[in-house]
Amino acid sequence: MFENGVPDIQYGYIEDLQDGRGYTAGRAGFCSACGDMAEVVRRYTEAAPINPLASFLPTLMQLASEGSDSRASLEGLPQAWVQASADPQFRAAQDAVVDTNYYRPALDLAQQLGLESPLARLALYDTAVQHGVNVGPDSLAAIADRATQEAGGLPTAGTQETLWLEAFLNRRRATLEQPSNPDTQEAWAASVGRVDALHALLDESNLNLDLPLKVNPFGTPVEIR
Repeated sequence: MFENGVPDIQYGYIEDLQDGRGYTAGRAGFCSACGDMAEVVRRYTEAAPINPLASFLPTLMQLASEGSDSRASLEGLPQAWVQASADPQFRAAQDAVVDTNYYRPALDLAQQLGLESPLARLALYDTAVQHGVNVGPDSLAAIADRATQEAGGLPTAGTQETLWLEAFLNRRRATLEQPSNPDTQEAWAASVGRVDALHALLDESNLNLDLPLKVNPFGTPVEIR
């Protein structure tokens, strides 16, 4: 919902957002400049050596190693990505990379911080997908550190979880509005609605994500049952 504005997973999505990360694609916005897109294609090619994306793997690996957003050698990639998205093995590769790179690290961090509610864990997971889990001023860990300072401590040390989560969402929204990387500023500033949607759930005290959920990250309310 927060990645593509619809509640169904968009395995075939691909677009150049002009945010310095090259193509953004798939269920978690895998980027050609970031390495996770190359990881998806690598896993897919290991499972199905003959596939529409296999020929792009060397270029994607090189672009990732350079952190390059160049599309010069990726002609035909969008069409190949959409074609591959119908293959269950490609979808499984996307699922595996999301689980390894974002979902599990977010849950591990939540446990370290003492966050127990589904809403708090969702907030960390969504942040991991958008901001990444690597070292950097805009990363999940950096935002969590700033939230801990604002909240005056961690839930593991007795700080109320809702107080910490409020601080975390505030710090994440501020990061989206003013990221350290100017290339991402326009795209990230346009995505603050995903934080506002989480904040609305916090304001409703829906920490357990009880259904139905009403969310409106991008201007169109959606009810999830």
